[in-house]
Amino acid sequence: MSGKQIFNIFLWVLQGLLAVLFLSAGAMKLFQPVAQQAAMYPWTGEVPRLLLTIMGLVDLLGGIGIILPAILKIKPWLTVWAAAGIVLLMLSAIVFHISRHEAQVTGFNITVALLAGIVAWGRRKRPLQS
Repeated sequence: MSGKQIFNIFLWVLQGLLAVLFLSAGAMKLFQPVAQQAAMYPWTGEVPRLLLTIMGLVDLLGGIGIILPAILKIKPWLTVWAAAGIVLLMLSAIVFHISRHEAQVTGFNITVALLAGIVAWGRRKRPLQS
């Protein structure tokens, strides 16, 4: 197996993990009662429900966009844009948490931003392969 093939598999694994993460986060924000969310993530109980709904929709779109165009090979460049959008979303989350004096929880957002950045860079540089 060549280095290109290994890197392609690595990108697919990252895309799958990011898709699962964002689809589940979006579903949670949209369908789980706020009180249950707030037990795990206190900030969710402190923002307007409309904002939480919008965030859930953005998460779902990110989860779909990071994997579906690549799998279907229909406009696969959308995967690059979805990954870049996830990076921007995570940077926004970092700013949000820092503004709330929650800098200690930004490690997760930094990690996800880096992983999505790798996908954006890798899929931009290398054509999609199954």
